[in-house]
Order: sequence, then structure tokens, then C-alpha cells
Amino acid sequence: MSRPRARLAAIASAVLVTAGLALVPGSPAAAAAGLSATYTKSSDWGTGFEATYKITNASAAATTNWTLVFTLPTTEQISSLWEGTFTRSGTTVTVRNQSWNGAIAVGGSVTVGFDVAYTGSYVAPSGCLINNGACDGSGGGGGPDTQAPSVPAGLTAGAVTASSVSLSWSASTDNVGVTGYTVFRNGTQVATVGSAGFTDSGLAASTTFTYRVAARDAAGNTSAQSTQVSATTLAGGGGNTGPFKKVGYFAQWSIYGRAFNPKNVETTGQADALTHINYAFENIGADGRCFERTAAGVGDAFADYQKSFDAATSVDGVADTFSQPLRGNFNQFKKLKARHPNLKVLLSLGGWTYSKTFSDVALTAASRQAFVSSCIDLFIKGNLPTGIDGDPAGGPGSAAGIFDGIDIDWEWPGSDGNVGNVIRPADKQNFTLLLQEFRRQLDAYGSTTGKHYLLSAFLPADPAKIAAGIEVGPVFNALDWATIQGYDFHGAWEPTTNHQGQLFAPAADPAPAPKFSVDLAIGTYRGQGAAAAKLLLGIPFYGRGWTNVPATNGGLYQPGSAAPGTFEAGIEDYKKLKVLAGTRTFDNTNGTLTLYTGSTFWSYDDERVIARKAAYIKSQNLGGAMVWELDGDDGTLTAAVNAGLR
Repeated sequence: MSRPRARLAAIASAVLVTAGLALVPGSPAAAAAGLSATYTKSSDWGTGFEATYKITNASAAATTNWTLVFTLPTTEQISSLWEGTFTRSGTTVTVRNQSWNGAIAVGGSVTVGFDVAYTGSYVAPSGCLINNGACDGSGGGGGPDTQAPSVPAGLTAGAVTASSVSLSWSASTDNVGVTGYTVFRNGTQVATVGSAGFTDSGLAASTTFTYRVAARDAAGNTSAQSTQVSATTLAGGGGNTGPFKKVGYFAQWSIYGRAFNPKNVETTGQADALTHINYAFENIGADGRCFERTAAGVGDAFADYQKSFDAATSVDGVADTFSQPLRGNFNQFKKLKARHPNLKVLLSLGGWTYSKTFSDVALTAASRQAFVSSCIDLFIKGNLPTGIDGDPAGGPGSAAGIFDGIDIDWEWPGSDGNVGNVIRPADKQNFTLLLQEFRRQLDAYGSTTGKHYLLSAFLPADPAKIAAGIEVGPVFNALDWATIQGYDFHGAWEPTTNHQGQLFAPAADPAPAPKFSVDLAIGTYRGQGAAAAKLLLGIPFYGRGWTNVPATNGGLYQPGSAAPGTFEAGIEDYKKLKVLAGTRTFDNTNGTLTLYTGSTFWSYDDERVIARKAAYIKSQNLGGAMVWELDGDDGTLTAAVNAGLR
């Protein structure tokens, strides 16, 4: 292919370029007489800022604990907080003391610091309360808040599937303000949420569950539990069923501009539909080892295990605290797996951006052994480094049990990929040897834990790249399965519109031979001895497009240039393409869909194309499907993959 898929790792939220470092003090804020909280913004880097609240006790008695409440606009989100724990309900942030700093002596103070990511312009917090009094020290709180919120009313079980129950209730009221709700299933707490609704997922089919809900306020007062409601999950047919593997890539950087968090994997229904998730990507260090670091284009430890998710964006509705050894995406996937016990997560190495030195680490027996050992130690054993950029997260075994295996995404052994990649003729044999070393060490460690650790690889569709870099028989002997690129056959790097992920090449396809298609790729691997059951077909959750395209033939096989895209020219997510107006042409025979808007042409997959590809997977006795990438979908396409492969 002319160009493989591109991966853009945006780490803007983790690499801080400070600007405007002058302190910006706010007016002191306040408490029950004499307790105050003073706000100060210490830095601002254009997409976020760092600030503190200094809580001072000028009253006549020492405090035993404190609760700070303030409001942020909808354009601002706390990304991390220290010297306290926080929850967020709507735009209201509630911060409570840690065990060691609740007591403030007379004349003493404590400082809470936090980072905030924002869009648009900076806006200072408002509505500050400390222990239920105004933050300017004038009191006004009327003493400690001891009044509990009203009991949640109208608890109802709405949508029910074979594996989930959706709950809703009427919002409670409080003399100060409700900050959240606790959900109980069969008498046991299962979640804390910030709003009046919750979907309980990962449930057994044909089973009756009972639920109650309680409300809480900023002072920690909790209402009585609501009346009970019962719901029975459906008898099969929901959730992920069938013998096929359904693998989805979650991009490390999707939590930034795309605002797609691990929680979205659940709320879109993807967690119920998938069997495996590949977390992408980790890099290879200059020393030939797996590593963690936060630097643009190098790595993102912040996204992996340092970022603090608030209650609203956390999988289980519980906010992270700064003292946790594990935060970030890793902790969220740990929570996701707890809610979906059959879901497996693999750590993906390389990708388009990070394949530069695969050739080096695969070169000798010693380099292979050291590289593989470092990756297993870091991601399978979970021994994450501490102190990166001064953050305490990490430590021995802190990420143990999160990843069920390793996915190798070397793009491409023995042939060109991203500019600057190291390429050697020996890559073909060394790729096999690298996979065999992973298999050996994963099995050796698995013998000590009693677990089989998975090994998969992402492989090219281009027959020339297969010939240059893949020893098909030995490679597949080492792997549990391989995901085959089923997209990027054509794109806006070419001057002529075409199908980016066609199942079969139409007779009119003007591209030179070989005319790329899914069937050509699958047939090439099977013809060289790959077991059909180990082949997973790659499906795109995005489209490729051209603009300034004439209307002839609905824009297909016409001249054009890269269409504008939200994150990259020539590319757009399915969930955005699906709502565009224009003429759509579906070709069931060849498994293609095009959209022509009057000047712009897009090639992408919808539910009909996925149904056609699922039928092909079944007819060829393949092992299943892989999708790149989950944040491009609103749940529709993942559901289509699941429905087609039952």
C-alpha cells in the first residue's frame, strides 16, 4: 500500500508549557467564622492552569476536618489534585481533606493544589464554600452542616439487556447541595455517581437484581436509601456471544481532544460487545527497552497511570486521589475489567509512530531477550516507575493484572513505514524470532501465575510487505491470533478517489495491480499456511476522503485532494460521517460504501458494510474482527460487529 494507517498521539495535556507565571490571587473565600480559603492561580499554559486554595484557620478552635466546595464552568475539568480528594457533580467540585491534613490548628493552614484543563478562555472558580460557610472568613455557614439530603424518589429500572440494567431517579434536594449518589445492588454498594442515573453492566443473564440509591452532600451527610426496585436481565441474546474474537483498539491519546475515556467504552456498549481491547501504544526506548515517560512524540505516562479521573469520568463513578499508586487509563481499565470479567486487555507496542527501532531490538538474541523482559516486567508484572515528573504514582506490582497479553504492531518488518524507521533485510527472520521470544517469556511467566498470556500482532495487507517481512507459518505458530489490516488501501495521499477498505476490488477499480482488497490480503495469508481461525479482519471506524471532487460516477475514481478532517486532513470519524448529508452508495457485492456531498467524497464502513464483512468472516471460517479505533464510534458499529459475529 502507498501508506499505512497514521496514528497521531496528542499529549498536549501532559506536557506543560507554562505562560503568564505571575500569581493571580483571588479574594479570600470563607467558612464558619474564621475559617477561610484563598484562591491563587500560579500558572496558565493556554489549555490548562495550575491553582491552589490555601485554607487558613483564624477561628478560636482547631478543626478536625474540612470540606471545600467551588464551581468550575463546563469548559473546565480538573485533571489532577493533591493534598485532598475530590468529586464533581455537574459543575460543582467538592474537595475533602486527606487523613493527615484534616486537623488545622488555630492560626494554621493547609494548601490544596490542582491542575485544570480548559477550552476557550480561562475562568476562575466561583461559589467557594469551606465547611459550608463563605470562603472569605465571614462565616455565614450557620455552623456545621448536619442536614442530610432528601431520599431519592422514583427509582426506576429502564432499559434492560442480558448484561445490564439502566436506572434513573428524581434528583434529591439539600439545604446546601447534593454532591452525588451511592448505588446499591442486592444490598452491596456498586457505584457512586454524580447525577440521577446509572447503568449497571457486566451482569449475568436471566438473573434478578435489586437496587436502592442514597444521596449525599458536601459535608458527608447521607440520606436514607430509596425504595427498592427489581429488574431481571434478559435470557441471552444481549452482550457478547458467539465463538468469534472481537478486538477493539483504544488509543492512549483519545482522552484528550476526542474526550473519549475508558468509561465511554462502557457507556457506548462497546465493553459488552467486545472480547478484547488493545491499548495503543507504548514506545521502545533508545536503550532497547520498554519504558514510561511523558514527552510529546515519545510517550505518555500521564495518560497511562498518572491522570486523575473525576467521579463523572471514572468507570465506577469514584474519583481518583493523588495518593493512589495507580491512576490514569490503566486504573480505568482495571475498573472496566472488574465490571466485565470476560473482557481481556492487551498492551500494544509500536504502531505507526513508535515502530522506529523494532529492527534494532529484534536484531540479536541478547537484544530480543532484554527488550521482551523489560516489556513483561513493566506491563505484565506491572512494575511501573515512580516519580516521573515528580508524580508519586507507580511502584512494584502497581499495574499487575491489568494486561492479559501483548500485541506487537511493527509497521513494517523489512519494508518502509514511517519516515526514519530502521529497516533491514534480516527483519523478516528477526520478526519471527522476536515473536518466539515473547511467546517463550510469556509462557515462562505464565507457568508461575497459572495463566496463559496472549500474544497477537497487527500485520500488513499488501502482498509485497507480507513477502518482505512475514514468515507466515512460523509467525502464526507463535501467535494466538493476528489482526490483518483491512483498510487504508487508498487515501488522500493519492490524487484519485477510491475505496479505502473494499472487501473485493470492483472490476472498474483503476488502481494498478495488485488491486488491494480484504480478500486479497486474507487469501495471501491463507495461501502461505496461516490458519483461518487465527486471522482477524481489520475494520475501520473512520473514513478517508477527498474534496474538490467532480460529481461523475458519484465522485468515485475521480480527481481530488485531501478533504478537511477534524483531527487530520483526509480522515474523519464514522460518528461524524454518519450525520453528513449527501448521496450514499452501498455496494453489497464488493463490500463498500461511498458518500458524495456535492464536492467531497468519503469512503467508510457503516452497519451494512460491517454485516457484509461479518458474513465474509463466517464464510472463510476466520477467527473474528478487529476495529481501529473505538473513539471513532458512538457504539453503532461495535454493536454491528457483535451482531454480525454471533
